[in-house]
Amino acid sequence: MSVNNPENHKLVLTPQESLIEGAPNEQQKGRERTCRRLAAIRQSTFKIGIDRARLFTESFKMTEGKPLVLRWAMALKHIAEQIPLYISCDDLIVGKGDSQPGRCGILYPEVDGAQVDQLQVSNEEVAKVLREEIAPYWKGNTLAEKYAKTLPEETRRLIYGENQDNIHQQLGLVMPSGTARSAMNFTQDYQKVIQRGIKDIKREAQEKLEALESPVEMVAKGAFLEAVITTCDAIVLWANRYAKLARQMAEKEGNPARKTELLEMAQTCEWVPENPARSFQEALQTQWFVQIFSRIEQKIGAALGNGRMDQYLYPYYIKDLKKGTITREKAKELFESLWLNMSEAMMIFVTPTGGIAEGYAHFEGVTLGGKTRAGKDATNELSYLILESRDRLPTPYPDLAVRIHAQTPEKFLRHICEVIKNGEGYPKLLNDEEVIPLYLFKGIPYEDALDYSITGCVEHRVPNFETYINPCGVINMPVALELALNNGKIKQYGDLQLGLKTGDPRKFTTFDELMEAYRAQHLYLLKHLVAQQAVIDTLKTEFFAAPFTSMLHSRCMEQGQDINGNIENSFLEQYHDAVGFGTAIDSLAAFKKLVYDDRKITMSELLKALDVNFEGKAEIRKMCLKAPKYGNNDLYTDSIGKQIEKIHMDYLKSMRGLHGELLTMRMVPVTNHLAMGKITGASANGRKAAVYLSEGTSASQGSEMKDPMALLISNANTKNISYKGRQARLLNLDLNPSSVKGEEGTTRLMSLIRTWCDMKIYHIQFNIINKETLLAAQKGPEKYKDLIINVAGYNDYFTALGQDLTL
Repeated sequence: MSVNNPENHKLVLTPQESLIEGAPNEQQKGRERTCRRLAAIRQSTFKIGIDRARLFTESFKMTEGKPLVLRWAMALKHIAEQIPLYISCDDLIVGKGDSQPGRCGILYPEVDGAQVDQLQVSNEEVAKVLREEIAPYWKGNTLAEKYAKTLPEETRRLIYGENQDNIHQQLGLVMPSGTARSAMNFTQDYQKVIQRGIKDIKREAQEKLEALESPVEMVAKGAFLEAVITTCDAIVLWANRYAKLARQMAEKEGNPARKTELLEMAQTCEWVPENPARSFQEALQTQWFVQIFSRIEQKIGAALGNGRMDQYLYPYYIKDLKKGTITREKAKELFESLWLNMSEAMMIFVTPTGGIAEGYAHFEGVTLGGKTRAGKDATNELSYLILESRDRLPTPYPDLAVRIHAQTPEKFLRHICEVIKNGEGYPKLLNDEEVIPLYLFKGIPYEDALDYSITGCVEHRVPNFETYINPCGVINMPVALELALNNGKIKQYGDLQLGLKTGDPRKFTTFDELMEAYRAQHLYLLKHLVAQQAVIDTLKTEFFAAPFTSMLHSRCMEQGQDINGNIENSFLEQYHDAVGFGTAIDSLAAFKKLVYDDRKITMSELLKALDVNFEGKAEIRKMCLKAPKYGNNDLYTDSIGKQIEKIHMDYLKSMRGLHGELLTMRMVPVTNHLAMGKITGASANGRKAAVYLSEGTSASQGSEMKDPMALLISNANTKNISYKGRQARLLNLDLNPSSVKGEEGTTRLMSLIRTWCDMKIYHIQFNIINKETLLAAQKGPEKYKDLIINVAGYNDYFTALGQDLTL
């Protein structure tokens, strides 16, 4: 099937769709190396790299009895000394997390040790190492295993069910992620290493260690500072090994141009990251060394942000440009080399996460634009160049994000819109007019708030200020309603009493009674989400340390403590997600409209229709589908959404986390809306059982919308602006390519974004693609292997996603 068949002659194709249909790609000119390497990556077979797992395990066997943070540092040094290195024939920026060429995922036995021997590995030699060397050491010694045993029984039952042997497969009502990774989204202080060099950080640690006088200080801080020194040695040693490899390759290289490149790479790796960067290429190489070494250190949930690259790299770029030692095109090619490194570094989840992320999703957010620490517009030439370096490059990585504010230049906004119109789902936009005041409301100093960067799907971080990195979890809002409709049970799990007994809804005489039952079930799920997080916070320091991440954080160095501990005078914020916002709103609105206000149907009749998944109940489903829907600037539905959010936030504001963390509400599903939808029964908005839920604060999929502006107004209507506990609110907007066609379409899109900014709505991201293209891609995926779409705050290849997510 092709979208170019006669039946589709009126379709307006995006540039991405046109390229797939055979249009010439003018953007490939001058990018031969980039395109050649990308093709090799796309053709490579995905591999599981065990080098890091094997060496990490070897080291831990040799260092038992030592402080955990020191053991971690010694393991990093062992890896740096022993891990096989690899430089491809087209690399310009070097550094990999494993020795495997092409797409490769690192294995983390300290996280996944309880299940690592169950991996399906075709290579028998690799399987033997997993089975005999790695798995036996970690089994019984992981956070996941102790976490499951430590959970309050009621909480454990709600998460995992009644099978006491099950510690991985979650039921889908409450879904924690704290045992599937060792850290949630975070951004390193790349600028610190670029400007100071590792040598200076090591000097600082040595001086602090020598200054310790009392035995108490030695016990409290000594091991950490020793770990920092060891970790500094490790990353420098690792970089020097790359320098040596590049020189060895140069000696054998017959192509003079490539020989020169290899020698330049060798000189770069001999200097950085040990010393301050002197050039743009050295700064970029330092950035990548820091990023990939952070991945080697811990399973950071595939969400390690790149920070504000157009800000901290700009001085080096402009200096080299003025000196004539670099051209704009060469800088662009170096960025492309970095993006392809990210494309090779895949993410794997061995421990089941119930579908938290489809494909091999990872989200290395690159933040562009925004404001400077002085409050002025931060747009510069690199902001444009980075956007250009991703233009028509069919890879989902990196995850580009732009900070928009009232003074964002018209020229830059127009450029952003032209990139959005390509139809690849990027860049995502975050609103400075919402995020910065929210940080100030929470007590972050103004200059620091101005310097935030995007991490994860649509979240944000302030470098050197935030220290809470423990992964959190999510509750299923439509399931809370299903529990309220079935006295604490859901159809997926039969007679298993999972929720509270809130009574027979057939006896509810008002919508307020139904809403009260929903409130009780929502809070019951949320209570257990908070409870399990306290268990994570209690146990995590027994199992994880992060000396590299800690040494790059000013507050950790000041206090001589690992970031996993309780860092004083830092900003601590837990994220407690809720999924299915639009689905829950629409379903409650349907009950209010059909049962209580218009009395078109009885509660018994509607419950029966839901129980049979609308089979033989077409007329009732039709009424449900026509009931009021969120996203249409209708206070009938929007007021319900505001009430739902208030229920969540009222509970969270009543307490703090184990170390005084602010408890906040996010609505960022990643792909939890798919996994949670599979266990959720039919909904009163007309959604059938097992179908995915709405994503973020977007409207329910398939619901009729008046226009994009109506969705923005509805989104604003549901916000509880007086609460500190507000956090990321994902908003995806689907647009037909015809609506943004040509210059008039660009102007229309710019106007929409300006209005979104003025309305102080947190995030927006666009999917601009024809449904016919998606249908064609499902029927003939070979042709559409390079098709990229926005999922739920991140981008991925269409063919890497499950069918449930692709329409």
